[in-house]
Amino acid sequence: CPPPPDVPKDPVPEPPYKAEKPRFMFNIADGGFTELHTLWQNEERAAVSSGKLNEIWHRRHDYWLLAGIVLHGYARWTDIQNDGAFGVINEPFKGEASKGNFLEMKNKFLARRFKLLEQALVIEEQLRRAAYLNMTQDPSHPAMALNTRFAEVECLAESHQHLSKESLAGNKPANAVLHKGKRRAGRRARRGRPV
Repeated sequence: CPPPPDVPKDPVPEPPYKAEKPRFMFNIADGGFTELHTLWQNEERAAVSSGKLNEIWHRRHDYWLLAGIVLHGYARWTDIQNDGAFGVINEPFKGEASKGNFLEMKNKFLARRFKLLEQALVIEEQLRRAAYLNMTQDPSHPAMALNTRFAEVECLAESHQHLSKESLAGNKPANAVLHKGKRRAGRRARRGRPV
C-alpha cells in the first residue's frame, strides 16, 4: 500500500486580538426587597475608585463566601478562612489583624453578611416560584390593603421626621404642629380610639 500523499495543512490563524479576561458576573435577583444591591453598588464604587478590589468587601467576596459555605458547611467560618481557595475572603481584613478581637469581629461580619445573602436568596427563590406559578397580586386581597396602609404610615413617618428636624432646629411652627399631633394621638388613645 503506497503511503498517503503529503497534504499541506492550513496553518491555524492567530487571533488578531488577545482574549480578554471574562468579566466577573454574579447576581442575586431579590427584586429590591433587601439592601443587598445598594450595598453592592456602594462597595464596588469604593473598591473601583480606590483601586482596592480585594481589600474592600464587595460582590466578589460574597460569591466566594457562598462557595465556601457550600463546600465547608453552614457557619464554618474558620474552615472557610483557612482554605487557600477562599483566600480572597481574608483580604479585606488584613488591615485589622492587629486588633485584639480580630477573629471575633471577622466571624461576626461573615455571619451578618451571610444572613443578608441568605435573605436575598430566599426572596429570589420566592419570586422565581411566584413567576413559575404565574402568581399575580389581587388588588382586593387584604394584604394589599395592608400594603397601602403601610405606605401611608411610612409617608407619615417621613413627614414627622422632617418636622422633628425642623423642631430641633428651633422652628416654632414645626414644633407646634409636631406636639399638636402628639396631644391629639394621646387623647385618642385615652378614649380607646385608634391613633
